Amino acid sequence: MTSRGAILKPELWRLLRSEFRLDWQGIHGIPHWSRVLRHGRYLASRTKAVVGVVELFAVLHDVKREHDGFDPEHGERAAEFADWLCRRALIQLPSAEQALLFYALQHHSDGHLDADVTVQVCWDADRLDLGRVGVCPCASRLCTEPARDPAYIHAAVEWAHRSPAAAFSRAVTRTDGS
Repeated sequence: MTSRGAILKPELWRLLRSEFRLDWQGIHGIPHWSRVLRHGRYLASRTKAVVGVVELFAVLHDVKREHDGFDPEHGERAAEFADWLCRRALIQLPSAEQALLFYALQHHSDGHLDADVTVQVCWDADRLDLGRVGVCPCASRLCTEPARDPAYIHAAVEWAHRSPAAAFSRAVTRTDGS
């Protein structure tokens, strides 16, 4: 298991910041990534998910979006980008974990429920942040038991409504030097 945050290094943050073409503070930007990261870490702590894969998913899943609207290829682009990062050793995961990350990225917008628990945690972490666009996550469309907890869903929606994740955004800005 990767120690918390060890996989999210400053050089990776700098690269992600330069690769992301949308509004950094927008609906698919750093506030969303930070909430997905928080949800993912919470769910991983309650399952047998691989934390490093979950953390990388949080910051990679929307990095290659071309716009905030319907962009069905963004998951595939994110998986290709993750593969590029692995081939250049900018992120380092065992091959089995790479495969989980690539699959989670590629299919995160497809609505699937059945997958390895690590992939399920990735998908749930993203789906739990639907409140940011005015949609309450539906428990029947979440994969893991901890994600389906009504109290957690409610808290996730409340957080998405009130928080641009300013504290996290400030921490990332200090870490990546921008």
